[in-house]
This record gives sequence, C-alpha cells and structure tokens, in this order.
Amino acid sequence: MPDNRKKLDDMVPSEIVRSLDEYVVGQDEAKRTIAIAIRNRVRRKRLPEDVRDEVSPKNILMIGPTGVGKTEIARRIAKLANAPFIKVEATKYTEVGYVGRDVESMVRDLAAASLSMVREEMAGQKEEEVERRVEERLLDLLLPAVSKDSSTDIAASDTREKFRTMLRNGVFDEKEVEMPVDMKAHLGFEVMGSSGSMEDIQQALNSLGSMFSTAGRQKTRKLSVKRAREILHEEEMDKVIDPDKAVDEAIERAEEMGIIFIDEIDKVASRNSTSNSDVSREGVQRDILPIVEGTKVSTKWGVVDTTNILFIAAGAFSFAKPSDLIPELQGRFPLRVELNDLSGEDFYRILTEPQNAITKQYKALLSTEGVEVEFADEALREIADIAYEVNQSNDNIGARRLYTVMEKLLEELAFSADELSGQRIEITKDYVRQRLSGIVENQDLSKYIL
Repeated sequence: MPDNRKKLDDMVPSEIVRSLDEYVVGQDEAKRTIAIAIRNRVRRKRLPEDVRDEVSPKNILMIGPTGVGKTEIARRIAKLANAPFIKVEATKYTEVGYVGRDVESMVRDLAAASLSMVREEMAGQKEEEVERRVEERLLDLLLPAVSKDSSTDIAASDTREKFRTMLRNGVFDEKEVEMPVDMKAHLGFEVMGSSGSMEDIQQALNSLGSMFSTAGRQKTRKLSVKRAREILHEEEMDKVIDPDKAVDEAIERAEEMGIIFIDEIDKVASRNSTSNSDVSREGVQRDILPIVEGTKVSTKWGVVDTTNILFIAAGAFSFAKPSDLIPELQGRFPLRVELNDLSGEDFYRILTEPQNAITKQYKALLSTEGVEVEFADEALREIADIAYEVNQSNDNIGARRLYTVMEKLLEELAFSADELSGQRIEITKDYVRQRLSGIVENQDLSKYIL
C-alpha cells in the first residue's frame, strides 16, 4: 500500500501539531516545542553548508508525571518525521567500569534502526520484482519434477499457472516443502573502543567463529510454504539491495535526522553524593554528556557523529529536580517543557478523540467474536470521572489508569463474548456504576484492583 502521508519537509509546525492531536490529548505546549524543534532540523538542511555546521539541534527536557503523554508524543513525532528513532531508559545504563550497558550503545541502536528503515524503503521500491522472484522459486519447490526445459510443454505450463493461482490464494500456505537454507555468517564487526562491554566482545567473538564455521554452507530444511516465502523474500531482498549504499544512507540519516528519546532521566539525578548509588548515577550522567554534546561513536557499520542528533529527555521528577542533574548536562537540554496533570475532561477526550482510543480498541477486539459494543456518551463521562477520582485518591498514573478501569469494566463481557456472538451490547452509565462504584467507594479495595 503506498504511503500517502505528507512529507515532513512540507509540513509547518501547525500541521505537525494537528497530526499529534490525532493521538495525544492536550499538552499543547509540549507539542509546539517539539514541532518547532523538528521543523528547525528541516530548516537547517536548507542552509548553506558553512552556516549549517554552526547550527545544532536544541535538545528538549520534558517534565511531567507518568501517563500524561511524554513517551507518546515522542513516538508519534518519530513516525510523523519518518526519522530514525529509538526510546531508551536511562536506568538501564551503567557507568563505564561497571557491569551493564554503556551509554554509547544507544547510538549503535539508533544506527541499527536507521539501517532497518533504509532497507525497508529500498525493498519497497523493488517489491514487485522481489515478489515475482519469490513466487517463481516457490513454484519450483512445489513442482520439482518439472524442469525449466519443459516450459514449452503446454500441459506443464498450464499446471504451473494453476499452481500459481492457488499459491496466490493461500491454498499451499500450510503445505510443507524441502528447501536449502543458507547458514549465514554474521560478518558485521563493531570497532571495539575503550568502552566496549563484555557483551560486545562476546558478540564479536561469536561472529568470528560463525564466519569460519558456516560461511557458504547450506542446510536442507522442511518448511511450510508460508515460512519458506518469508525466507525467500529475505534472500531476494538482500539481492536487490545495495548493502554499501544502504549503510551510507543509514549513517547519514541517523546523524542528520536521528532522534533519541531518553526516558526516566530523573532516575539518574542524584540529590546528594553520599551513597555509592548516587555516585553511579552521576557517572551515568557524565557518560551521557559527551554523547549529547557531540562525539563520534564506532558501530559495526561505521562511525556515527552524534553532533546533530536530537535528544529528547523525559522524567517525572517526583523525588528529584532538574537542578539535581549535573550542570553540564542541564545546559545540553536548553528547552524545557512541563506537561500538565490530566483532568476529568482530558480523560473523556482520551476515550473519544484519538484514532487509537482505548474504546475503539475494545470495540474492535470484541467484534472479532461477533459482539457489537457501543458506549453511551454518559457512560464514557462516568468512566472518565472514575479514572480521575481514583488517580486523585491513590497514586496518580495518568492515562494508564483508563486501562485498569476499562479492563475491570469489561471483564465479564470479554470472558463470555463467545456466548454473546451476534448481539449488540450497549455500555450505559448504570452498567458502569454497577461494575465499578463498589470498588471506587472502597478505598482499600481500589488500591489493589484499580
């Protein structure tokens, strides 16, 4: 299916915000800030080279409680931008010298994401050719007795065309065929630097061993036609894609348009340096600093310069403040935006407005069982009020509270959906109160159930 989305280069900040509004409710300030940052990257690409080198992206720090849309905004903007994007947790990194992942691995992950994106685009341009080749190879597997020299034989040709039609209709998907499968050697090596972890070294050694033990070897396997199609598609895609061109494009795209979203940045902020854990947190911040400032990171595909990568950090900062981050790191996130708590009206809008609204998801799920579910407007407002009330009386987990509320509300319906096939079920305000009011009123019970 062709991608009819408007290209980011043609979108102004107001259009970017409108696109975000389709999935994220409220948080207008955060949307505007990120839309401007994204647009400025497009503007930078249009500058003369001597001026362009002096313009660097303005990294963003989003501050707000959990469940208000920080991650969702970043995820949607990445899809909208069609840019290499990864989301990482600051808490999974450790200071150099400790067991764990080093911070440079986030750049390697971004390069891998960029390469995957470029390969998909290149394969999409040759999709028809790849599908034609895969189909011919599958027919050769299904008709092994018919040699290519017999193509002039009318009967053999008719049989092949009949099999082609059946193959396209999925008749042979579960039929098993025998085919030789290449035992590929992993030839990519990462340039090991001083920060190379034991995990990276082990992967490199495994790659070296597999290169000598499996290169050029094939193994005959018995597979379903459906699985064989996937393997053949991958093989044919490798043939039509220029690997060097793909790597060059991926590295350039990661450097110029890459976005790294660092979540839970507040968890590595230390209020004091009296404990070993605080020292380790500060060490992680010091290791992140050169990546954000701009440095060259070695990957298995080449060196990636992080100078023009856009970094978006986010955290709740419930027990720490942004000022608890080391000053140098604070200075590398000049744009700060605070996201607001969700109100009862926000919860109602989350239930009704986004394209991926949770109510639409449940209706689609139950429709697979033949059950048509409709939500009355007053029922949706009651659900929103209950979610807001529980957030106020217990821990505030933002929009995620709607998942727990909806699961409890529709638990009985989801359990017996197979018995209700063909029926239309309306969720009313009375039904919501009947299912949830007792739990909400009992504060001790709501802590565990909602």
